[in-house]
Amino acid sequence: MKIVTGRRRILKTFALTAATGAIGLASTAVKPAVAAVEAALTPPGATHLDAMKKRLAQAPRHRDFKTVPIILDHEEQWDHEALTEVLSYRPAPKQAWDNTDIGGPWLNLMRNALNTQIWSFKHSDFLAVSVTHGTAQLALYDQETWEKYQLTTLAGELFRTNTAILEKKAAAADPANYQDPTGPFSGEDNSIPALMRRGVVFMSCHNAIWEHAVALIQTEINPDKLSHSALAAELTNHLVDGAVLIPGAAGTLPELQQVGFHYAK
Repeated sequence: MKIVTGRRRILKTFALTAATGAIGLASTAVKPAVAAVEAALTPPGATHLDAMKKRLAQAPRHRDFKTVPIILDHEEQWDHEALTEVLSYRPAPKQAWDNTDIGGPWLNLMRNALNTQIWSFKHSDFLAVSVTHGTAQLALYDQETWEKYQLTTLAGELFRTNTAILEKKAAAADPANYQDPTGPFSGEDNSIPALMRRGVVFMSCHNAIWEHAVALIQTEINPDKLSHSALAAELTNHLVDGAVLIPGAAGTLPELQQVGFHYAK
């Protein structure tokens, strides 16, 4: 996916109707995020969700860190504006998923929740949020980082590459046929970019990033010999486009619950 900078180009991006390929790399500057806005898979009538997606896409992402502290204690150290957009989302129901295992069924479960809420219970504006930490956080790093830091060693042998950020063949199917067993709403399209286009927000845990930096240093997978705080900063700078950096997953979940998000795991 093409990285877009500048307000004018972002507004043009909203007019696009299709997108292919993996999620773009996170930039190394503070910028608006535009991941998965173009080929929207939100249902007809999801006016609140579509509006929130556009606002979220314009909210800046902070990806120019040189070092980061162990505890984030200032709003500019995480994606405060983007997080505020999510916390301000009023339509109900909405759900916050506590996702920790990259090898678990987390993408499939969120997809099933979307399908049931949208087509069974007719809640077009249903919002799902992935509060991502543990090994699931590894799925929110770009492929360049997977290769540089051999993240398979942390994710396990089933993940030679970051398959979660790759588009699936089902993405090309007709989205008007939501009953298609091999279409974009089926298990054939369990991917982060597909869920983002459906409005799912993927939040990235700073604490998990810090712990991944610890693990890489301990296993001596640190080709640039970075300090702990600098390595955590580099991982942060290479989150996939569209991810929302939060100061900590376990501590952000109560914030989401206070504004009406239902906890799910």
